[in-house]
Amino acid sequence: MSLKKDGYMVILSSPSGAGKTTLVKLLSERKKFQISISHTTRKPRPKELNKKDYYFVNDHEFKRLIGNEEFLEYAKVFNHLYGTTRTPVINNLQNGQNVIFDIDWQGADQIKNKKLDYKLITFFLLPPSRDILFKRLSNRDMKDKLIADERMKEFNRDVLHWINYDYVIINDELEKCYSKISNLIDAEINNGPKEYDKEFIREHIEKLIS
Repeated sequence: MSLKKDGYMVILSSPSGAGKTTLVKLLSERKKFQISISHTTRKPRPKELNKKDYYFVNDHEFKRLIGNEEFLEYAKVFNHLYGTTRTPVINNLQNGQNVIFDIDWQGADQIKNKKLDYKLITFFLLPPSRDILFKRLSNRDMKDKLIADERMKEFNRDVLHWINYDYVIINDELEKCYSKISNLIDAEINNGPKEYDKEFIREHIEKLIS
């Protein structure tokens, strides 16, 4: 199988509220990546559309897909199920389309463990600070402060999975963050030089969880 012919897989993960969905959409628009649209059992948020943002399904349908082994990965996140169906992803990759995933660390681990015969590049996004993350969560159609508090409690656990990713990027400014991710993807695809300071990331994480 020729990697020059087949598409690449790019995963973006982050703690809730760190901005991965916005960046996935930017990468899709500007770099012509195909977004892998996940199935989920949660209800749509305002402005979310079925079959565009997610395939919104009930528990019964989701479990039917699990039973038929149709998922490339799936996980339970904040009491809702999320999953990526295998067939559209593989079809895009075989047609030379790059595919980008907006999934959490559980799904990323599952895809990595499958050792698919396609190049995989993984990114983990972090907020500039805990205060900024809480503000983002509180302003994101989450009028109920308890929901934002619940996600903050999960933050310390989620952030520990940064070590399993190729790159960790701080999402302090959208365009700056996009450029870093875009440049690293290009460097990976073209075997070019990569600007990445892992020690700086490690220090930032220690501040976030201290």
